[in-house]
Amino acid sequence: MTAVIHHDEIGSPARRRVLRYLAVGIIGVLFLRLYQLQMLYNIELGRKSTENTLRAIVREPIRGYMFDRHGALLVDVGPSYSVTVTPAEFREPGLTLLSRILGMDPAEIRERIDKGRASSRFSPTRVRRDIDFKTLSALEEHLYLLPGVDYQIDSKRYYPTKANAPHLLGYCKEISDAQLARLGDYYKLGDLIGSAGLEASYETMLRGQKGYEFLAVDAKGRVIGSFENGQNDISPREGFDLVLSLDAGLQAFAESLMTNYRGAAVALDPSNGGILSLVSKPDFDPSVFSGVTPVAEWVRLTTDTLKPLFNRATMTRYPPGSTFKMVLAAAALEEGIIDEGYRITCPGAYRFGNRIFRDLGVHGSVNVVQALQKSCNVFFYQLIHKVGLETWAAYARKFGFGQSTGVDLGEETQGLVPSTEYYDRVYGKGRWTQGYLVSLAVGQGELGVSPLQMAAYAAALANGGILHQPHAVEAVRNKLTNRIEQFQQRSKELMLSEKTMRLIREGMRRVVNEERGTGRAAAIPGIMVAGKTGTAENPHGNDHAWFVGFAPFDQPVIAVAVMLENAGGGGAHAAPIAGLIMERYIHGEIKRYKPRPVAPKATKQDSTAVMTEALR
Repeated sequence: MTAVIHHDEIGSPARRRVLRYLAVGIIGVLFLRLYQLQMLYNIELGRKSTENTLRAIVREPIRGYMFDRHGALLVDVGPSYSVTVTPAEFREPGLTLLSRILGMDPAEIRERIDKGRASSRFSPTRVRRDIDFKTLSALEEHLYLLPGVDYQIDSKRYYPTKANAPHLLGYCKEISDAQLARLGDYYKLGDLIGSAGLEASYETMLRGQKGYEFLAVDAKGRVIGSFENGQNDISPREGFDLVLSLDAGLQAFAESLMTNYRGAAVALDPSNGGILSLVSKPDFDPSVFSGVTPVAEWVRLTTDTLKPLFNRATMTRYPPGSTFKMVLAAAALEEGIIDEGYRITCPGAYRFGNRIFRDLGVHGSVNVVQALQKSCNVFFYQLIHKVGLETWAAYARKFGFGQSTGVDLGEETQGLVPSTEYYDRVYGKGRWTQGYLVSLAVGQGELGVSPLQMAAYAAALANGGILHQPHAVEAVRNKLTNRIEQFQQRSKELMLSEKTMRLIREGMRRVVNEERGTGRAAAIPGIMVAGKTGTAENPHGNDHAWFVGFAPFDQPVIAVAVMLENAGGGGAHAAPIAGLIMERYIHGEIKRYKPRPVAPKATKQDSTAVMTEALR
């Protein structure tokens, strides 16, 4: 007899519905989870699976070198040792021992390990860079007690010449968390990155490409051996080398001349705008940043009231004083407002409204050439009212002021060229007068320039009216193609007439070479020099001293700008330094002057020499 099962034996209809819904719900959850694993989390889970079978050990590339215009090595690379920790293998009991060996706070080590674990717990994380041999030896002795701890050979910067040039060459430091978040996957915690100067501007060329060694590991992260006999390993690629326009000998000499000053000195090649030397004082030794910068040294540099980290060559915005008179002269001559026969009589002062603006002397009847030679303020006080604010500002911008030069150092000020719009915005429309122009006529007032801008201006006057983009890098040695690749720089014609250039240059020649010239201290025996002095008033202290010029007069090979903060008269203080810089470059030596000796820099330790080949 066959048993018949009635629906009533399974349960009530309500119970059956609950069971059906429950079964459908469970199946739905399983399908949803399957979808997540297969479609949404497949990349992450695949990565974790790969980590259980492969470990990629980063092999750092050698950073590119820097050479001066004559092939002298300016920035070298030497060996350094870094301590790494693999988070998956490290054991907490070893933290105290490791902190004692490295001289680090345990909390700092733990923080670095935790950050590395967040990225990949099987990849080594750098916890300390540039350890010395004493620390390395202590670490070697205790490695058996420190699972997951190892060391690797890195590289650090060395500076083999007497030239510091820190504001031009720049420096590297460990990448910050903010930079890590912004710059993508190339960098990892503890990596070095260019942080100033050329190191920062050419970071992608200098850094090279990382290599990777692949190791086979088990599910617990233990190394089994090389993966497929290293067939998939990727060799690191060295960074490209930079060939600079800098003259190392001239740079070191200019630095010695500026030792006791605050200010800047910039020398350019007037034929192309290449930077021959760039000095900002006070400065610092860039080797301080080549390894681990001591906290005390970093605090000293950042709290020093003289601001040695500040690049005065490109970032200052000071009134240029009388060195700016050639701009007003060019505007007046080009617009046909005056010619070489136009003369004014200088009684030693100029009255505008109820104010009297005094000159440094009574110059009598002068034309534009003589006014430049004698630096006659009264001539230019009167001239700017004939030219007008907007025309004067237009010619200032034509010479590159009030805008970036485009220099490849990564940081510069645009300066300030006042205009009608500027005065209306700052003082209110109708609330400023033509009296403001009197100060601008002699490079005072709100006008602000940098020494680099002034050097480019001097170079344009030297070469006949071409404004070249200042630059430090002439070419790059591409190690992929093994070729030297030249960079093309920007240039523009000022479109000034030959007559205007002739008159301005003649005035500048007389400044240095005639009896009444204000820049005779810049003269070079046997060489015709042209230039212009400037003494810029400073409401916060003594006057700033300026000099701009070039040499030789007929075929210029160097243009300079020197600015000395609170030093006094430009003719007495800035002009002699400029003359010596030009003489050193032209002759290759200075017979009439011996600069103070520069203390020798620290060299590589002999004990590290054996490691050099490992980096090359």
